[in-house]
Amino acid sequence: MAVTLKGRDFVSLHDFTVEEIEQIFDTARFVKMMDKTGQPFQPLKGKTLGMIFTKPSTRTRISFEVAMFELGGHALFLSSQDLQLRRGETVADTARVLSRYVDGIMIRTFSHDDVLELAKYAAVPVINGLTDLLHPCQAAADVFTIIEKKGTARGVKLAYLGDGNNVAHSLMFAGAKTGMHVVVCSPPGYEPNPEIVRLAREDARATGAVIELASDPREAVRGADVVYTDVWVSMGQEAERDERVKALTPYQINEDILKLAKPDAIFEHCLPAHRGEEVTDGVMDGVHSVVFDEAENRLHVQKAILALTL
Repeated sequence: MAVTLKGRDFVSLHDFTVEEIEQIFDTARFVKMMDKTGQPFQPLKGKTLGMIFTKPSTRTRISFEVAMFELGGHALFLSSQDLQLRRGETVADTARVLSRYVDGIMIRTFSHDDVLELAKYAAVPVINGLTDLLHPCQAAADVFTIIEKKGTARGVKLAYLGDGNNVAHSLMFAGAKTGMHVVVCSPPGYEPNPEIVRLAREDARATGAVIELASDPREAVRGADVVYTDVWVSMGQEAERDERVKALTPYQINEDILKLAKPDAIFEHCLPAHRGEEVTDGVMDGVHSVVFDEAENRLHVQKAILALTL
């Protein structure tokens, strides 16, 4: 392997060099090929991943469990009800204890600070399965899918329409590290975190990437190679539902707006999709959609991250 990531945490794509991210993609390509040809690849025999969930999950839980199984290891599902965190044990103490039992920890939770604290005190690698700030495994799978479909990420224009949320943040980091032109288009009050934008633009200097903010969805999508959206109401935001739907409705991805992108544009969504809200059935099920290839690639990219870090 060109670079070694053994023992590294996977908290943010911002933490990795261009070469390290290329190593993740190269490894994902290899493990996907092994999977498709039925050849075993089990570098994690005898290793265990502890998986902490304080947020429900479909793709994250299943893809990490299957990934560990197929890599020869074992995954432990630990809900908030299974841990003493809910009864007052600190994140730091939980990190110290789990480090004596498992070879790695994956956490899907609300607070990004909890992941940072877990990584600080754990003696084993910590993988960010999602926080309210970042979703790095998803963005890595998104860009891996773009490379599969377009041959490269460099110079590719991705237009993200909607809430400037954790997915948008990680897409900016992923795009910056791989030389993309990322446009995050949001209504006033829903723009991405300014500090994330600043850091992504710093990263972009090394690759020639462009990180752009916009508010006009039609202009943002015009000439795009990739069109991307996410749900308007995430877990924990249910009380804001009516307000969010009203503000974000003009940012829906439908057949008309998709026509402004390039004829061979692809449509991505991290899922789950709320059909009829941020995206129409016609786009989700249409010829431009790669959402299920993208969902599958969560498995292969996360296998790569696990194989490289544990």
